[in-house]
Amino acid sequence: MKIIVDAFGGDNAPAEIIKGAIAATQEREDLQIILTGPSSQIHNCVKMNSLDLGDIEVRDAKSIIPVDVDPFKIRHEYNESSMAIGLKMLAEDEGDAFVSAGSTGAVVVGANLFVKRIKGVRKPAIGTIVPGKKGPVLLMDCGANDNCSPDVLNFFGLMGSIYMEKVMGVENPKVGLANIGVEPNKGTDLQRGAYEVMEKNDKINFMGNCEVRDILFNAADVVIADGFTGNIILKTMEGVAKMLLGSLKDIYLSSAVTKLSYLGVRKGMHGLKNQFDTKKIGGAPLIGINKPVIKAHGSSNAEAMKNAIFQAASYAESGAIDVIRDSIPSKRERISPEANTNES
Repeated sequence: MKIIVDAFGGDNAPAEIIKGAIAATQEREDLQIILTGPSSQIHNCVKMNSLDLGDIEVRDAKSIIPVDVDPFKIRHEYNESSMAIGLKMLAEDEGDAFVSAGSTGAVVVGANLFVKRIKGVRKPAIGTIVPGKKGPVLLMDCGANDNCSPDVLNFFGLMGSIYMEKVMGVENPKVGLANIGVEPNKGTDLQRGAYEVMEKNDKINFMGNCEVRDILFNAADVVIADGFTGNIILKTMEGVAKMLLGSLKDIYLSSAVTKLSYLGVRKGMHGLKNQFDTKKIGGAPLIGINKPVIKAHGSSNAEAMKNAIFQAASYAESGAIDVIRDSIPSKRERISPEANTNES
């Protein structure tokens, strides 16, 4: 299994990215890693941190795409960046999957441009695993597409269902539509239209609308939203989790008595913290692209990058992309043939 890793994506690049790649190869001997980026900078970082690349290959790149530039500049101005080189290598079958903690927009644009969408997929979606009370939940889209049609959300439901079953091992996953109420007539035209389309889709186990407050209680295994809504839901969850865990820590550290009481719940608290630790998951797949592309968190450290690499390997090994490809209906079979055809 060969994983291509953008060594210069994210806030902690390249040191933490390199350390994560090394850790991944140490834990899984079957993994081959290719780091992309300016080779001189990679080797200097390795030397300064007394690291050993072992069998990790370095593929030289001329530049690094900044996180704050127009992502469409990956087409020309940053065509030889570490991210672009890695995505082109993936497209040319020089690796089985690609991982980057760089600009989300650039990853989405670059994957569409170089690796291409699965035939019949209008838009790929970022799927993020969030911790449910009874097990993981896949939330998608989490930021790749602000503008969606009902038919696009229907496709997200199909792709997310396949990912959850093949990669996460959830049998016949329940698919829900993020909304402000469970009634079919709730929401905007987008949600109401998506409900009608998804309800008729016999390829998914559609359970109806899912209120956001119920996501973490496993109301559904896959929760579908447009990228704007999904990203707000995800960021809100992250903020609430951080606030609650910090407040609990403050409570237990407030006095000698509470510090002693902490000893009785330390194991449970540690488990709760791990449950909401994004480093344990690693990253989010861009579902709908011809090959596995994983977008790691911009603040990824070595542990997060290692787990993102493992996630990329699991996605590649699962065969989920082939199942998605075989499950996409032809134009005649489309549930919603009147869907907006002006979308890119």
